Amino acid sequence: MATAQMSRQSTIRHTLEVGVPGIATGLVAGMVVGGLAALIGQPAGWAATGALVLGLLLAAGGAAYGALLAHGWARPGVFAPAALLWLLAFPLARFLHATFTPVLLGGPVTPPPDVLGFLAYQGIVSMGYAVGFIWLHERLAPRWLVRIREHNPTAERILGAYLAHAEVVYRQREQRRARRRAGRERAG
Repeated sequence: MATAQMSRQSTIRHTLEVGVPGIATGLVAGMVVGGLAALIGQPAGWAATGALVLGLLLAAGGAAYGALLAHGWARPGVFAPAALLWLLAFPLARFLHATFTPVLLGGPVTPPPDVLGFLAYQGIVSMGYAVGFIWLHERLAPRWLVRIREHNPTAERILGAYLAHAEVVYRQREQRRARRRAGRERAG
């Protein structure tokens, strides 16, 4: 019984550790939103609170993406799982952000007037967020996985998938270069 519980705790720890790049990406996105809010003239308290609330909500979505990777439900370099995750998580995060940030500042619960329209629009925006999320995640995750792979077998497995994907991309690029060189040599 104790061994099963330790194994489960280890799996949870490994999954959370793999989720760190997604969590960091969500937090950074929240901070960017807070900075933009301050830039357009929102009071500093509103901008900071909004940044924190949205950052934490997007970080939770980033952790969920890490869990998808850790459990093999998403693969590095594949957009569809991230797009589906953010199609659900981004509108929910924005709804909670818009509705409950005023409460933290002493105001009432304030849902958007047209909830369905708001969620539909956020669903459209989520695809752009998913592209940016994947772009940033794909730059942070491999470096992080290299750091933790010695003690985290889940990270080692995911890093292997990144390396295999990188090798395929490299071979394809080299084949295209070779074809172009051959074409130039025939033409010249």
